[in-house]
Amino acid sequence: MSGFDVNRLDDAIHGRLRLGIMAYLADAESADFNELKAVLEATQGNLSIHLRKLEDVGYIEIIKSFQGRKPLTRAHITPAGRKAFSNYLKVLSGLVDKS
Repeated sequence: MSGFDVNRLDDAIHGRLRLGIMAYLADAESADFNELKAVLEATQGNLSIHLRKLEDVGYIEIIKSFQGRKPLTRAHITPAGRKAFSNYLKVLSGLVDKS
């Protein structure tokens, strides 16, 4: 089949939780850890691992600060992350849109 190449899907994004993180941040630009945890119905440990994977490839930036005495972790999509997510959606669309 011409054009049917699942190998073109970005492995860093292609996973339920990482895809959810990228989709949410593509719309919201940034979100705090607890917001992502609630929206994605993820455990703290699982979300941390997937955020780190996306940060390691440069798709998101994690900023840690304090709000009063409470730690605050925010995730921001990077320009490289926005481009990678757009490319991911194009490849995915090409896999399903064969009309």
